[in-house]
Amino acid sequence: MSKAKKQVFSKVKAVKANARARVGTPPPERVLPDPKQKLAAKPKHKLTMADLIGSKGDEE
Repeated sequence: MSKAKKQVFSKVKAVKANARARVGTPPPERVLPDPKQKLAAKPKHKLTMADLIGSKGDEE
């Protein structure tokens, strides 16, 4: 068996662990929707009345 690696003390980890113990864990991050992706999902132009009437006849 190999010798266990010695743990190096980290100030940052110690401070964060202390803060979590006192305050609690931070809330999970919220992902904001990407406006470019939202625009890509929408059609650029609305259908005209002629297109709407013509498409209904094709479905039947």
